[in-house]
Amino acid sequence: MVYSTRLLAFSVKRAAFCLALGLAGVFAFSGRVWAADPQGYEVEIKSTGQDGLDQALADSSQLVTLRERAPAGPFALVARARGDIERLRTALDSYGFYQGQIAIEIAGRGIDDPDLPGVLEALAQGKSAEVKITATLGPLYHLRRITVEGDLPDGAKLGLTTGQPANAADVLFAGTKLQSDLQEQGYALAKILPPVAWADDDAKVLDVIFKAEVGPRAKIGDIRITGLKDVHEAFARRALTVKRGELYSPTKITAARQALIATSVFSGVEVRAADHLEPDGTIALTFDVQERKMHAVAFTGAYSTDLGISLGASWSHRNLFGNGEQLNLSAAGNGLGGSATKALGYNITAQYVEPMFRKPDQVLEFSLGAVKQNLDAYDQTAFLGGAYIRRKFSKLWSASAGLTAMAEQIGQEGVRRDYQLVALPLSGSYDSTGLSEPLQDPTHGLRLALSATPTHAFGAISSNFVILQASASSYFDFADFGMDDAGGGDVGRSVVAVRGLIASVQGASQFDLPPDQRLYAGGSGTVRGYDYQSIGPQFPNGKPIGGTSAAAATVEFRQRILRDFGAVAFVDAGQASDVSAPFTGTVRVGAGVGVRYYTPIGPLRVDVAVPLNRAPHGAAFGIYIGLGQAF
Repeated sequence: MVYSTRLLAFSVKRAAFCLALGLAGVFAFSGRVWAADPQGYEVEIKSTGQDGLDQALADSSQLVTLRERAPAGPFALVARARGDIERLRTALDSYGFYQGQIAIEIAGRGIDDPDLPGVLEALAQGKSAEVKITATLGPLYHLRRITVEGDLPDGAKLGLTTGQPANAADVLFAGTKLQSDLQEQGYALAKILPPVAWADDDAKVLDVIFKAEVGPRAKIGDIRITGLKDVHEAFARRALTVKRGELYSPTKITAARQALIATSVFSGVEVRAADHLEPDGTIALTFDVQERKMHAVAFTGAYSTDLGISLGASWSHRNLFGNGEQLNLSAAGNGLGGSATKALGYNITAQYVEPMFRKPDQVLEFSLGAVKQNLDAYDQTAFLGGAYIRRKFSKLWSASAGLTAMAEQIGQEGVRRDYQLVALPLSGSYDSTGLSEPLQDPTHGLRLALSATPTHAFGAISSNFVILQASASSYFDFADFGMDDAGGGDVGRSVVAVRGLIASVQGASQFDLPPDQRLYAGGSGTVRGYDYQSIGPQFPNGKPIGGTSAAAATVEFRQRILRDFGAVAFVDAGQASDVSAPFTGTVRVGAGVGVRYYTPIGPLRVDVAVPLNRAPHGAAFGIYIGLGQAF
């Protein structure tokens, strides 16, 4: 049997790896150094018919990667092309084409042509030289013998089969996955060393040998937490989801790291396992934490033609008593210059949050607030308070239950009444967008929220009712459907977003409800182009009454432009009615366009919308400025 004399080592280049030692530097001409102006050039790589290989060739070529950022004179350009030969052969090797050949021409001449530098010198000033790279693939090699040296536990498999193409990415991934699987089974120090392979050029096959160092299974031993200053260690240990004596598992250890970050008191958490086992067979873990600053100040601002200017500020203490307790104070003023407002208003809140209340994934929250609104629909001055328990059941599902009380005075159409309300808000939510902050830009997944709020109202009226509401939004990335050309080839550049909302009040009629408990549509949260709360039943003078059902829907196309900008086009539709069954009112439709400027904390949004079936007394258009997408 004839083997080539090449001993092949594996390395990674993008999705591929090399099965030969590649040259890492650029060949230089010996002898006299020539000075010359940089020679502009264009590179064409003839397609091999395999997109992945074509990309690997482009990534491997310094002619491609250095074309703009490192101009070269004629002699340096030829040297760069000579250095590319071995790099490009390495890319071919990584896809199993071990007898592949690379040919490079510059200005129609081979790079070994002794007259080539002179030809380049003679090119007219400013004219680019044409560089053509042609890869001849040759036969595709396949795997023949696959050997693992070392004792593997029962059930451990490499995941390679004899006869499959000798693609380096597949071989390397198999070794990496086997190591990961072994560690997940408790073999904390298991290693699968980089494979060694021999090519049989006559048979067009590859023999691959892996060496496995498995070692004994281990359980988690001592767990150390370093870097704590103001946070109590007992609180940090309560947040950990791994305990001493559990079987070693990288997945569970990563989850424990994420659980520490989720407490919101740490800006960073690093975890490392010891490089040896203790005499009792356990392995120690160290969590190195960096605490966030205890205090934070934030400012907010928004503008819309219906609600006017809103400005707010908040102050937060993230670790009040050393156990991650949060105290959040905020104040905002609103209603300046809005077409749906009559005077300035305010919103003042104080919130206390206790994390890990009886369970690691459960929080207790108390809130107090004061609200003043002067809207077209009604004037409201209210004081409210509430207590909530919020629980996260999984990465996707969460729920909350609370008890709230409110005392308010509301004026509508010249009549002022006092109301007191006690409510039991219940809600559940599902979120598969994978985002941790509400202002981040969603590009895929589904958000679903369901709520039921049984309420008892007394004072000016006495009634019992339940407000039911369901809302959903979903995001579809063109790249997920092979349509990424529309977005320049990058994930998240072209997105269709849809949302829907449906709400109903059961147990009370329209005028048995305080005005602020009735349902309205219109504004940035439902139908843009219409004033806030303007869609639905109205008094003879055109002022909103509010109803007992509402529904709304939106379709929005979002397109990123360049790196930091974007544009949107949208259509909104919605209705509100004095009948408890949804979809019984007059549907109003708005449409518009917007621009986005993407910042590190979320996109800055500017939308302009017009009503398509404008109601009497309705606005002619709406402008909305804020931070974050509309939904």
